[in-house]
Amino acid sequence: MVGMSGGVDSSVAASLLLDSDYNVTGITMKLWENPPKEAEDICSRTCCSIEDVEDARSVAFSLGIPFYVLNMKEIFNKEVVDYFVSEYIKGRTPNPCMLCNKIVKFEEMLRKALMLGHNFIATGHYVSKEYDEKADRYLLKKAVDMTKDQSYFLYMMNQKQLKHTLFPNGGYTKEEIRKIAEKKGLVNSKKPDSQDICFISNKHYSDFIIEWTGNSFSPGEFIDSNGNVLGKNKGHIYYTIGQRKGIGISAEKPLYVIDKDHLSNKVTVGYKDQVKVKGLIAEKLNFIPFDFPEKDFKAKVKVRYSSNEIPANIKVLEKDKVYVEFANSKEIISPGQSVVFYQDEYVIGGGVITQKKI
Repeated sequence: MVGMSGGVDSSVAASLLLDSDYNVTGITMKLWENPPKEAEDICSRTCCSIEDVEDARSVAFSLGIPFYVLNMKEIFNKEVVDYFVSEYIKGRTPNPCMLCNKIVKFEEMLRKALMLGHNFIATGHYVSKEYDEKADRYLLKKAVDMTKDQSYFLYMMNQKQLKHTLFPNGGYTKEEIRKIAEKKGLVNSKKPDSQDICFISNKHYSDFIIEWTGNSFSPGEFIDSNGNVLGKNKGHIYYTIGQRKGIGISAEKPLYVIDKDHLSNKVTVGYKDQVKVKGLIAEKLNFIPFDFPEKDFKAKVKVRYSSNEIPANIKVLEKDKVYVEFANSKEIISPGQSVVFYQDEYVIGGGVITQKKI
């Protein structure tokens, strides 16, 4: 069962599996219904539009495979959207794509696939896996095309999910994938990649949260690291840690958001050197080569998808908590985001950032 988003990556994934003699069924998971007034504007930038469903259906027809649309809006709203809104209101910056992968794609989709008699699910993610016979475990590896590598988003996969998931695109570059699509005459061979979070579209996060909850958020205070009041903010949900633009306070150097307090509605601002920290606490951990590390270890880490890997020491604090200390640098950290651990081309695991350590 191949999850087909309507984009070129998942379409070619289905085609590659057919070429490898798999029996393939295509499915699109309907997660979100964009309001009609927005649909035309965002149809090429998200992965849940009517256009995307029809592109997936067209590709399935051209490949000669069965195709179905699965309605997963209820679980998506409950497990992804509600979580995102709740966390953001609490001052954190969650990544909804992480939760969607964990709960919807690799739990619910796999459950349905196995129930219907399929042996595997497959996606168009740029990532690879291999089996370690000695450890009797599946391992998650980076893609060949490091400009498209999506291993950061999949650190939470467990052994059952890895066993029953195929990643046909992991050994190809994006350019090669597009060439395959063009050669096979797929309608989406030149379609741009989706960019936005499907349920946010072209809104600011705060606008969506106000609409979703029906609540308004009062203005608060900007303060410095010593607690001195510098001015009024629009409300803490309008700001993210590391943000520089839109603060509106005159200073000798650019100011950045360095902290938020959802209880007092205060937003702390400071200079660039104040927003960077030496480490973090991570919880809700998942590890792939082993269940849990028996001792501290070294790894390279990414604190957001777009960041570079940096050396770090990972210190085990307790069963579901580690301290990640950056070895040679300070970084901008946003609680609610994920930190992912790497050793060479392998994903060791990761967790959700809960605290900054100055």
